[in-house]
Amino acid sequence: MKNNYIKSLSAGLLLFTCAASISCSENISTVADSLPVETGVSEELASYRKKVISGLAYDIRLYIPEEKEQPVLASEVISFKLKENSAPLQIDFKEKSDHLQQVKVNGTTIEIDHRNEHLVIPTQYLKVGQNQVEIQFTAGDLSLNRNEEFLYTLLVPDRARTVFPVFDQPNLKAAFKLSLTVPKDWKALANGPLLDSLVVDEKKTYRFASSDTISTYLFSFAAGKFKHVSREANGRVMHFYHRETDKSKLEQSMDPIFQIHADALAFMEDYTQIPYPFQKFDFIAIPDFQYGGMEHVGAIDYKAASLFLDEGATQAQKISRSNLIAHETAHMWFGDLVTMQWFNDVWMKEVFANFMADKITQVALENSNYDLKFLIDHFPAAYSVDRTAGANPIRQPLSNLQDAGSLYGNIIYHKAPVVMRQLERLMGEEAFKKGLQEYLKTYANNNATWPQLIEILDARTPEDLQAWNQVWVNEPGRPVFSYELETENGRIKQLLLEQKGEDGSDRLWPQFFEIMLVYPNGQKELTVNMNEAVEEIKAAAGEQAPDFILFNTTGQGYGVFPVDERMLPSLYSLKEPVVRASAYINLYENMLNSRSIEPGELLNLYREGLDKETEELNLRLLTSQSEDIYWKFLTPEERKKMAPSLEQELWSAMLQQKTANSKKLLFKTYQSVALTKEAQDRLYQVWEKQEAPAGVKLTEDDYTSLALALALRDYESGEGILERQLARIENPDRKKRLQFMMPALSAEVQERNAFFASLKAEENREKESWVNAALAYLHHPLRAETSEKYLKESLDLLEEIQLTGDIFFPYSWLQATFGSYQTPAAASTVRTFLEAHPDYNPKLRAKILQAADDLFRAEKLVKTSKGFQSGKGISFKIFLPTLLRMK
Repeated sequence: MKNNYIKSLSAGLLLFTCAASISCSENISTVADSLPVETGVSEELASYRKKVISGLAYDIRLYIPEEKEQPVLASEVISFKLKENSAPLQIDFKEKSDHLQQVKVNGTTIEIDHRNEHLVIPTQYLKVGQNQVEIQFTAGDLSLNRNEEFLYTLLVPDRARTVFPVFDQPNLKAAFKLSLTVPKDWKALANGPLLDSLVVDEKKTYRFASSDTISTYLFSFAAGKFKHVSREANGRVMHFYHRETDKSKLEQSMDPIFQIHADALAFMEDYTQIPYPFQKFDFIAIPDFQYGGMEHVGAIDYKAASLFLDEGATQAQKISRSNLIAHETAHMWFGDLVTMQWFNDVWMKEVFANFMADKITQVALENSNYDLKFLIDHFPAAYSVDRTAGANPIRQPLSNLQDAGSLYGNIIYHKAPVVMRQLERLMGEEAFKKGLQEYLKTYANNNATWPQLIEILDARTPEDLQAWNQVWVNEPGRPVFSYELETENGRIKQLLLEQKGEDGSDRLWPQFFEIMLVYPNGQKELTVNMNEAVEEIKAAAGEQAPDFILFNTTGQGYGVFPVDERMLPSLYSLKEPVVRASAYINLYENMLNSRSIEPGELLNLYREGLDKETEELNLRLLTSQSEDIYWKFLTPEERKKMAPSLEQELWSAMLQQKTANSKKLLFKTYQSVALTKEAQDRLYQVWEKQEAPAGVKLTEDDYTSLALALALRDYESGEGILERQLARIENPDRKKRLQFMMPALSAEVQERNAFFASLKAEENREKESWVNAALAYLHHPLRAETSEKYLKESLDLLEEIQLTGDIFFPYSWLQATFGSYQTPAAASTVRTFLEAHPDYNPKLRAKILQAADDLFRAEKLVKTSKGFQSGKGISFKIFLPTLLRMK
């Protein structure tokens, strides 16, 4: 009976499989017939190619001349299997047609049909089964990042197609074999292991073995005049390439760089229970790299300045370096081993890289306060976008890869880790970990979607993750909390917390966080599981009525929490650094929402803490927020009035602080706010004599920053200071950076005008980090009066910048441009532009609203501010939450 049942079931499955196969074939043909040849890589095109293409491999040869203006000649062989051949095959190549010299398909030379960024291969030259396409071409320059002495690729998210013809989508993974011919004194690095090299005349050819099977955005190579260092750690040989010349930085940094990588690898292997999954693990430090790092398999790229620190480095810089290395290492599993199907899920690889990096740094770096670091790193950055009218959800739709770059930002890098930590707490750490291990093993060397991961996690918890997912992942925004405290006979009768959307909606963000009842001789911390719009904190009932209540004391809750004004006099006596940091963040967010304290009042409160806050990370947060208030939310008249006393307080606090890092933070803040002649004279003497204040360690980069600050203030002919600083710099890459920036700091308006005009040419925007730094000075509040005229033209350039720049450039361009303005005229420029372009790219529109949010708030806050004392006297408005009743 059992055998007959199995035979019957098998026959039924066979019939079903055949029917499904026929249906699938018909569907593929139907889709293929309707595929237009359009710019970018549409989701429809990518889906079709995924169904019909398999066994993909590339063999690429590039001839790179020493002169960056000369073309890069190239050839490639693309090998693949076709499941069906009912429609022309589109190969992506975002270059001019004249870059294609010859195309052969299965041995036959064909006429080149290149249109709308695609090389179109007719069906008559293709066949079901194995195919081979051979192409002679000139490589595109857009993503080769060519410099005089080096070049490197950066192909995320869809930029492989700007260099060579390719099926440029993340779910068509392939093996890449590469041959590079470069000047003979250049070194080279690629995804695959080096097979051999051959010198002929003045050229050297490097041949690399086939890479692991990877997505196109992870294909990478770099070549140039680099120094090479190799070391073995935990049984693995790692190769490192760099151009650093500063002996102090090399001595201080080389050991930590290798050790942090080794520690991160060991942690990831233990956490995932999967050994490092690729052939090799090498990395390279690139001057002024566009990002902090990029997770290329076997060839990680880093921004050199992020890796190389000297003896003057702060604890925050060391933590940042550790986190960066851990982030890119974690990507080897999350993103490289298992990759998203489509870039709408790009956040998945970023959230788990950040989430793991925080865990790794906690283990790998001494004196690292995990909770404090997590709070300060992620919450202010996430709030900076989520509070705006341009806020986006974590998971966003994407119809064409040409718009994928606009998905990146603080929401996926900073809100998403907060959400994952909440999910880990909801499920339990062990269940969450086991779920991630299952996910990685199930989809290793393949692609996966967020719903597939949620399905795995959902099976390991009784909680409703689908409902949780909707508000946290699929929708933007954050909640605003208020509270009602009812007391009777000195005891708490009832404590209620209310949650509403910042937009006024009744949405509910289920989450855990802590509150603290504070008494003269102690405190009591209570955990809140916020599952309802109004939640009664039953554990508080019967407790002694507190002097005040602190909210989100462990820094894990997400939203705008109330500030109990009775807490303010005790702010700096709170013992736990996380509690103080959470209070700083709550105060700042409430200020921006005009919810309990005005900018001048908050700045005066922070001034009281300059010599009281001893935790370095907290002092960095406090001084950073203070600088923002000073430059963005005070009027020029208020700044001028406050400057003398604030400068003196910063200098005195610097002398009183005990640690070198805290002293340096305060010195840098003093440098930032200096307006009086006395302060500028003091800064000039430090720069001129290169003698830092007692206990402060300043480096060449710090003295360059100081020279730029003085030039911005037109101190005794700023150009002379910059010219002299230029002569002091020995590293050629850092020299070029300062030379690029100098016109943006000129005392002559016409020269600044010419600099801005030069940015309209694409070739002058190649070094994006240089451009962003220069724009920040060009649009500094001290230059706002003469620079406001650039705002409209900056918006006009945005669409071109998205097409020609890397993924973070559109937002950083906007942020550097609009970040410090506060006038109604500047705000009107933004509103008028948006009104005049009702059909503007919605993702770019959102970026504009995000970058202009501080401008809109400053316009309102500056207009409604009641003013303040130039000293530290504070008169707080009494904040009554929505439901507050005291008995």
